[in-house]
Amino acid sequence: MAMTRVSFDSAGIEIAAHLYTPDSPAVGPRPALVVGHPGTGVKEQTSGTYAELMADRGFVTLAFDAAHQGESGGLPRGLEDPAQRIEDFKAAVSFLTTREEVDPARIGLLGICASGGYSLAATGGDHRVKAVATVCTAEPARQFRFGADGSQDPAVFQALLDAAAQARSRAARGEDPGVLTMFPGTAEEAGALGGEHGVEGWEYYCGPRGHHERSAKFLTWDSVDKMASSDVFRAVPLIGPRPMLQIIGERAVTAWMAIEAHQAATGPKELHRIPGASHVDLYDKREYIDQAVDKLADYFTTHLDK
Repeated sequence: MAMTRVSFDSAGIEIAAHLYTPDSPAVGPRPALVVGHPGTGVKEQTSGTYAELMADRGFVTLAFDAAHQGESGGLPRGLEDPAQRIEDFKAAVSFLTTREEVDPARIGLLGICASGGYSLAATGGDHRVKAVATVCTAEPARQFRFGADGSQDPAVFQALLDAAAQARSRAARGEDPGVLTMFPGTAEEAGALGGEHGVEGWEYYCGPRGHHERSAKFLTWDSVDKMASSDVFRAVPLIGPRPMLQIIGERAVTAWMAIEAHQAATGPKELHRIPGASHVDLYDKREYIDQAVDKLADYFTTHLDK
């Protein structure tokens, strides 16, 4: 498997990506996958892991950094704009259609965590995508509004909207609007806020488990009010008759979002659970990732070879 650094345009923003090509010989162009990272991740973390492993299974894969994040362009830094994130996936598909090693009629999307939600929306609106799969689906707007487990007090999001409105006013006066810090200072604080899921996220993004210097530790405040009016699951019914696979950890507190998307799907659909796995386990623990990749390889081989 060979990795090449590439870039492509997404609504005027340069997107940085890694293109993975299998070593095995091929007769003609190959099927290809766009692989999207979790909300605060970068292509060198879990999306890169899945891209490498799927390339080992014979797919050309493209792992990219979202606009405004990682090595990609876009100002301000740290902006989470659902519309732009969906556009990034579509732009990645466009890029793959220009590659001679890729069969443009056999392109799929693979979204992880937040990119799971965004990849479903991109598929709904882009008929070039033949099949979509997600791992530990999360929908960022829902997670901000309702919390990772869906039980958050509505007052929490209202307070975030208050803070976002105040930040816009500060910016209008020429003052520093500040940023929304995504992680507390310690794992203990993360646990107090988000239980086991919070601790695991902190360990992955802030500790040695999965830390990368370019992964996002903050979002701009206007990210919050952009998400307030976003609902990427609205596009899920448009995916049918194309197939949709979602892989979730059996212990994932975020599973309710994947279930909601599954219920909205109108075409062939599957919700596959990995026994014993939490949400974050599917980011980096090979005993769970390997099970997910086996399922993904079978799924995409079936649906991208038709």
